[in-house]
Amino acid sequence: MIDQLILNDQELFLFLNNLGTPTWDAFWLLITNKLTFIPLYALLLFFIYKKFGLKTLAFSVLLIVLMVTFTDQITNLFKDGFQRARPCRQEGVMEKMRFIAVRCGKYGFFSGHASNTMAAAVFAGLLLKPYYKNLIFILLFWSVIVAYSRIYVGVHYPLDVVCGMTFGALSGFMFYKILRYVIKRYVLEKSH
Repeated sequence: MIDQLILNDQELFLFLNNLGTPTWDAFWLLITNKLTFIPLYALLLFFIYKKFGLKTLAFSVLLIVLMVTFTDQITNLFKDGFQRARPCRQEGVMEKMRFIAVRCGKYGFFSGHASNTMAAAVFAGLLLKPYYKNLIFILLFWSVIVAYSRIYVGVHYPLDVVCGMTFGALSGFMFYKILRYVIKRYVLEKSH
């Protein structure tokens, strides 16, 4: 069962990865670069400040730092625990794939890019949903595009990405709930 799942994952990876062309490589390298979306993060923080004020923004930044640290550390635990080689290091896969990433890390299960972007999308999307109804859908779409970029550049299997997005969504929801509690307890109560 597991062997068949891994084989299917490798075949799907090779299919998706080999859809790439040199024409699109620069675009997907830009999408997969963590620094590309700093302006998006700044805009989301501005929206939080605009709708909730400085105190909530400060709590949000603190919780976002904790959330990213949490998702990164859990991702690393999974990578070290499962020790699943990335496609760019897997015999029988690396010879048939397109590798355009800057580097190939050791282990890939599950994707940190996918978990972090999905956590950010769910956290910010839920928080700002009362004010910007469609923002969450835009952020979820953005997260899926970033996650797909990891397959395109050759560093993650589809299963790495799906599990990363799932974990990220759960983390984002959990930290959103923590922030709602903090706002109720320390922002709204103190203002009365």
